[in-house]
Amino acid sequence: METSTDDIPLATRVREAVAHGSNVQEAVRRLTLEALSAHNLNLESIRSIMQAVVQGAREGIEPQLQQTANAALAAQVRIKEAVAGLDAALAQFAEASRLALEEAAGRAQRFSTADLARTRADLEALETLFVETLRNSAAAAKGFTAETLHELGEHARRTRTAVGEQVKTTLATFSQQMGAVTQAQLASGVELARATSDMVRQIAAGMLSGLAERIKPDGKKET
Repeated sequence: METSTDDIPLATRVREAVAHGSNVQEAVRRLTLEALSAHNLNLESIRSIMQAVVQGAREGIEPQLQQTANAALAAQVRIKEAVAGLDAALAQFAEASRLALEEAAGRAQRFSTADLARTRADLEALETLFVETLRNSAAAAKGFTAETLHELGEHARRTRTAVGEQVKTTLATFSQQMGAVTQAQLASGVELARATSDMVRQIAAGMLSGLAERIKPDGKKET
């Protein structure tokens, strides 16, 4: 009986993609988007997805590290590409959240300030989770892999990541929407749309497949 790819753990699929070595960044980006689209998202599930991706990348380069110096350098390139793919996918998730919010607002749906604040806080945490995942993975690794992940984590901490840049734009949209939710609306007893933070995440996840086609890994929209 054939095994569906849905039954294969994310870390295993990433490991195989990295070990294969063909367009690693794109492969990891798509695998991450698939995982994000398949879950009812919260910070813990997103953290788990990040951890699985980095774990798979680590495991994917291990065979090369036992070979020549050139092979080890090639492995370093692959794990950097894998991390870039994860970063790009997270940026697309942040973009999807912004579009989902704008779409809901365009349909005149209302959001409570509490729901928006929770979702905003989750988005603000994305870049920090990304950096923490790299640091924790570096601490759990050894030798060449640990050094590479540590460097990537420090670079992500010092400079703005793709996800960090997109979150900045997305948060501006959330601020506008929060400003539109007035105390008068809340006090009037108007029924607020059931667009809680969880629902916003679900809408965003549903849009990721389309965004994967429309937005390149570097975050630029295709023309």
